[in-house]
Amino acid sequence: MQPKKQNEMKKPVSILLTAAFLLSMGACNEISRNSGDGDGRVVIKITDDPFDISYIESATVTITRVEIKKTGDGISDGNPFVTLSDDTVTIDLIDLRNGVTETLLDLDIPAGEYDMIRLYVDEAGLKLKDNDDPYSVKVPSGGQTGIKIHIYPYLEVSEGLTAELLLDIDLSKSFVLRGNMHNNNGFIFKPVIRAANMTTAGRIEGMVKDTADVKVKEATIWLEHDTVVATAFADTLGYYAIIGIPAGTYSISATKTGYDTVRFDDVNIIPGNKTVRNFELTKK
Repeated sequence: MQPKKQNEMKKPVSILLTAAFLLSMGACNEISRNSGDGDGRVVIKITDDPFDISYIESATVTITRVEIKKTGDGISDGNPFVTLSDDTVTIDLIDLRNGVTETLLDLDIPAGEYDMIRLYVDEAGLKLKDNDDPYSVKVPSGGQTGIKIHIYPYLEVSEGLTAELLLDIDLSKSFVLRGNMHNNNGFIFKPVIRAANMTTAGRIEGMVKDTADVKVKEATIWLEHDTVVATAFADTLGYYAIIGIPAGTYSISATKTGYDTVRFDDVNIIPGNKTVRNFELTKK
């Protein structure tokens, strides 16, 4: 890493990671800076895009390093990433649902445009309900080569301002079962992570009830734009939320076993705004 130049200004930038948790960290001294570049503040948060949580007691990941890359710095240029933190942090993703986040990083970085972040995941663990022991989880090379996550739209860090980046870990796709629930050989952690630039993102939330006005818990919510963008599960009060959604027009559906699926089309997501869609499900 290049030494920090004393005559450079710092810019605040904030990056949010959605993966059901957010953890605060201090600034790291290993960030290289180019002459003439100011700094902005970055806050990184993490949250979870869940699968059927009724089976899960805990789902942990241990992150040992976080790096970021500016646009225009090619992978072929050697190592274009700069280290934001090399502190070890363990997070339980099951706590990060329905819009709950945990701050992973909050620090100053050089102003500019960033298009990729890299996480080093050393360990992962999964414990199911009604099971005394946690399952063995294999993490293929996540702690050695890191997990690269593209940021689009790019994260623009401006001098004196704060930018936010959200990392949303899809729990249902990231823990892959080896075998089946009756013949379980453990899990493989193959992370599926969505990076959302919160400057250009909005959120959607609402309630799920049946025709008798009874709250429907654990209903699955699907947000689609050509393909599934994100999912959520209604909590015990029937509430759901999906955050860090890029601006645009989507379809959203609610479904649960024993009920007819309800779908809304042409749902507009506006940056910095909250869209509310409530569902009324009919029993079959």
